[in-house]
Amino acid sequence: MTVWTDGYWWSNDGLRLHYRDYPGDDPARPPVICIPGLTRTARAWDGVAARLSPDWRVICVDLRGRGESAYAKDPMTYVPLTYVQDLEALLRELALNRFILFGTSLGGLLSMLLGAAERQRVAGLLINDVGPALNDAGVARIRSYVGRSTSWPTWVHAARDLREAHGASYPDWKLEDWLVFAKRVARLSNSGRIVYDYDLRIAEPFKLPLLAGLDMWSAFETLGDVPALVVRGEHSDILSAETLARMEAVHSELEALTVPRIGHAPTLDEPAVQEAIGRLLDRVAERQLA
Repeated sequence: MTVWTDGYWWSNDGLRLHYRDYPGDDPARPPVICIPGLTRTARAWDGVAARLSPDWRVICVDLRGRGESAYAKDPMTYVPLTYVQDLEALLRELALNRFILFGTSLGGLLSMLLGAAERQRVAGLLINDVGPALNDAGVARIRSYVGRSTSWPTWVHAARDLREAHGASYPDWKLEDWLVFAKRVARLSNSGRIVYDYDLRIAEPFKLPLLAGLDMWSAFETLGDVPALVVRGEHSDILSAETLARMEAVHSELEALTVPRIGHAPTLDEPAVQEAIGRLLDRVAERQLA
């Protein structure tokens, strides 16, 4: 059984934020910091963390308003620059001089922004199904469901409802896969109902242009010589094949992997992705020894 400890840190505006800390056997290796997507929690990284630890220390964060992290008093702080400030506070709290960033969707955008700000400290980068440019159709789809109040009487009901909502992204999943998914995105409430495990008010700033004022291409290009992996779902409506091709063109150390029969976003538990993550970490380790 994979063992982790719960850790906490404080944001600049006084929120108590949470992370899971999976120990690594080699303190000389940079830890892997895993940043989830818009509506996900640290639990989204259960499979990745179980496979990588204890060879690597893995730190899986709950962004503000998700999981065991406090909800913000002002919902307009649910924006990329505030999340990056929260993550920088975590780096200070843990005194991390070198680290690897893994990010899914929103977490991938934050990985680019944080990585560009802390360029000399980034040892490796995984970006899952997102890029410096976003497809409008995918953003509109996410806006259509984020922040809607929903509850279910049982986990099976939740799993079946999530299959109805997201089945196009994972056409080959069985009920047991949807149960795993449900337990990563939802929780048992005090009333005994299953509910989404995030502050529904994260939808408020998401109504505005997500990347307004942010030069994401410059942030990504700043990381152009960092060992990197970009994973894309074949049917992604967020990361286009054209954006991925441009990412490859401007990044000399990038491996790109497209996962067949998957939409937004791959879970990173897919066998081909597991192998690619192994290659990425091998490259990071080789650079450390060079």
